[in-house]
Amino acid sequence: MGRHFDFVVVGGGSAGYAAARTAAAAGRSVAIVEGGAKLGGLCILRGCMPSKTLIHVADVLHQANSAAKLGLTIPQAGADMAKVQARKKIVIKDFADYRAGQLESDRFTLIREKAHFVSASEIEMEAGERISADHFVIATGSSVNWPNVPGLSRENGVWTSDEVLDMDALPESAIVLGGGVVACELAQVLARFGCRVNLIQRSARILKECSPQAAAVVEKAFADEGISVTTGTRLLNVTRTGSGFAVRYEKDGEVREARGENLVNAMGRSPATASLNLAAAGIEVNSAGQIVTDAFQRTTNPRVYAAGDCCGPVEIVHVAILQGELAASHALGKSCEPVDYDKLTRVVFTDPGVASAGLSATQLTARGIAFREASYPFDDHGKSILMEAKYGYVKVLAGEGGKILGAEVVGRDAGELIHPLAVGIALGATCRDLLKVQWYHPTLSEIWTYPLEDLA
Repeated sequence: MGRHFDFVVVGGGSAGYAAARTAAAAGRSVAIVEGGAKLGGLCILRGCMPSKTLIHVADVLHQANSAAKLGLTIPQAGADMAKVQARKKIVIKDFADYRAGQLESDRFTLIREKAHFVSASEIEMEAGERISADHFVIATGSSVNWPNVPGLSRENGVWTSDEVLDMDALPESAIVLGGGVVACELAQVLARFGCRVNLIQRSARILKECSPQAAAVVEKAFADEGISVTTGTRLLNVTRTGSGFAVRYEKDGEVREARGENLVNAMGRSPATASLNLAAAGIEVNSAGQIVTDAFQRTTNPRVYAAGDCCGPVEIVHVAILQGELAASHALGKSCEPVDYDKLTRVVFTDPGVASAGLSATQLTARGIAFREASYPFDDHGKSILMEAKYGYVKVLAGEGGKILGAEVVGRDAGELIHPLAVGIALGATCRDLLKVQWYHPTLSEIWTYPLEDLA
């Protein structure tokens, strides 16, 4: 017989570690099975932290190159990509070392192998050992999605976000396929470092997860920065050329071609579950390949839970952590509440950024919830005008009694600005409640007082 644990967590990223520490804190025996080459998970190694490190550097460079409109003379500002990459590696190593230390602590048994299910209560390691558990938490994350387009493959030299985040030399030009959060963030990073960027999106607009109004503001900013954006396309094929890549696509019934030194596949991610043999454990997946879970993260096998990108419904780190904690707590028999997606906070780290909290106008309308909305533009706000940060707006949606149901901000530092409204939504505040706050002048944050006053 193999080893037995109270909890076995498959995957050592943000969701997996959250589940493991929750179970261990309750005194349970916990094993973490992690088959990746490095410890840390997607966020630390290839996602949030490296991307936001480069986004910050690219933003500083952009501000330097835009300094003339502030009356400043900066003769030359450029990026030494080798040095930028070296700094990024130092920053990420600190995060990764810290997470590795947590995973390797004596609170857990860390097993550095890949595993798959062989029954409803047992997994098998690559080396053949079988491990059983009272409860399992699957937290294997996601992997790059490769649509079926002839010539579009890693083997053909096509980049993913991994290669962009690891580049120590800048290509002269790049084609970015996709228009979601990752595609837009990477496209702007490349452009601000000095790469000529052509972004090609299959859907009718970029950032389809955001409101059309928000997407339009970002697309206008991209155009102003020289990023070419083409939407509403059908990809036909990809070929290697002597100088890079050629992408053939159809737009409005016309076949067109884009050429660039590098090609980046940023067309989303898929749940990383193919190797788990979920059927052997009676675990169902939906049409998108996501593990089906109930409100408490429990799969169709009652002793197995799932958390993070492998089950959705969103690929956001703080949600993955909440799901991991919920999964372990429920398995422990604790009284707990499901994750409240009506209070979801989202951020897109473009410039202008896009952030939202709570429910959107589309969601409220679909549910038949009466609401009013008010907005205010950044180009008529004191602090944003003096900062030359005039793109965008803030918007508040309120229901009966002025209760705040949703909020959206498109503009400079959107990811920071959304949190006052996210707090208000989480606490069930009304517009009048938030107007009791002493909003300091002049700050970017005080722009919220205009739509709040209108609604109040």
